[in-house]
Amino acid sequence: MAKILSGTVVSSKMKDTIIVVVEHYERHLKYGKFINKRKKFKVHDVGNTAKVGDKVQIIETRPISKEKHFKLVWFNRNQSSK
Repeated sequence: MAKILSGTVVSSKMKDTIIVVVEHYERHLKYGKFINKRKKFKVHDVGNTAKVGDKVQIIETRPISKEKHFKLVWFNRNQSSK
């Protein structure tokens, strides 16, 4: 089963590639403090449709390049980005 993640586009400068940051809120195992964890993924976006600030949903796929193994499924255009 492929992973489906939600995140925000932080860069769209590359051809057919965007960088998406996925955040999740979790509890530290030893100290019990709740912290935000972030991870950046390179995502395949044919035609560069998503822009910086858009909320996106990505799905795991076969390796497309050395670091790119997710593709864009859905995005919601941010009102401030045009």
